[in-house]
Amino acid sequence: MTVPRELDAQGGLESVTATGRVDSLTGIRAVAALLVVLTHAAYTTGKYPQGYLGLVYSRMEIGVPIFFVLSGFLLFSPWVKAAAGNDDRAPSVRRYAWHRVRRIMPAYVVTVVAAYLVYHFRTAGPNPGHTWEGLFRNLTLTQIYTDDYLYSFLHQGLTQMWSLAVEVAFYVVLPLLAYLLLVVLCRRRWRPGLLLAGLAVLALVSPGWLTLVHTTDWLPDGAPLWLPGYLVWFIGGMVLAALQPLGVRAYALACVPLAVVSYLIVSTPLAGEPTTSPAELREALVKTAFYAAIATLVVAPLALRGSAAGATPLGLYERVLASRPMVFLGEISYEIFLIHLITMELVMVEIVRYPIYTGSVWVLFVGTLVVTIPLAWLLHRFTRVRS
Repeated sequence: MTVPRELDAQGGLESVTATGRVDSLTGIRAVAALLVVLTHAAYTTGKYPQGYLGLVYSRMEIGVPIFFVLSGFLLFSPWVKAAAGNDDRAPSVRRYAWHRVRRIMPAYVVTVVAAYLVYHFRTAGPNPGHTWEGLFRNLTLTQIYTDDYLYSFLHQGLTQMWSLAVEVAFYVVLPLLAYLLLVVLCRRRWRPGLLLAGLAVLALVSPGWLTLVHTTDWLPDGAPLWLPGYLVWFIGGMVLAALQPLGVRAYALACVPLAVVSYLIVSTPLAGEPTTSPAELREALVKTAFYAAIATLVVAPLALRGSAAGATPLGLYERVLASRPMVFLGEISYEIFLIHLITMELVMVEIVRYPIYTGSVWVLFVGTLVVTIPLAWLLHRFTRVRS
């Protein structure tokens, strides 16, 4: 099968795979994964409490919103393209669901089982999730749907998996959202203005949910980690999917500096302490809104470039992300995300031998990547979807 390619600014080529995947969109996954590893290295070495720099490190969790925006864009695009092309045949929900299961679950199950085996023989601190019920909850990605989450099902090697539980919840509701937006609201016609208005209304779910969890006490304490609070991040990607058929362009020269400035602003106490869920409603609203904007801005120049035939030449931002090292890391970014906390703890204790909350964040970051990347590649190689 012929693989179309896009010319870069120097006459080079950026590949677009037969499935429509663009190299630079794979490369931005690498950025997201590296940011997640770095913020966890900063936490483990005790950098979070160190004033503004600590907040800068903690906000590198922005890698998670970037993953969410990418999911919103890539997964909603087939429904949008079908609507824009006046194609009555929407994507098959059964095929969509099967592809999601095949992509996510094999590597995830291997990681969860490995984590439980490693920490069965290794005591490294309180680990309330290390029970048979905890194993079931983590394998089914239902660990966040509980009260007293931190003391019930939070496994020491799998603390980052709350975001994967949110991601899977989005996978489940996306076909329904597509139906409501494109069939019920737009009446099976291509009405981009109405679609964007519907997405804007849907984005209000997140501030509404945050208000609910901060002003009531009848919800489980895991509720701040549920999908409604983060839906606006996915909607950022869905908006990009809705704009793409309109030929809207986004330019890195404008989007990236704006994202950087926004990041520096959200790294102030305006968005609260260095924690996943800020204690105050105002802080949670600010953080959620800024993260949605930042993640959407960094993805927009890659998503809104036009078709392969009419795309503008690649700029520096796109060329860097489409480079072979970034694409390689992007290909295994999911596996890096899955296993990096297990490998980080082993590097911290067995290799660099730092006491907890001490040491160099960069030594731990690099050491973790040295151990994680080969293992992530192996995990990817043996669990990836084969066409």
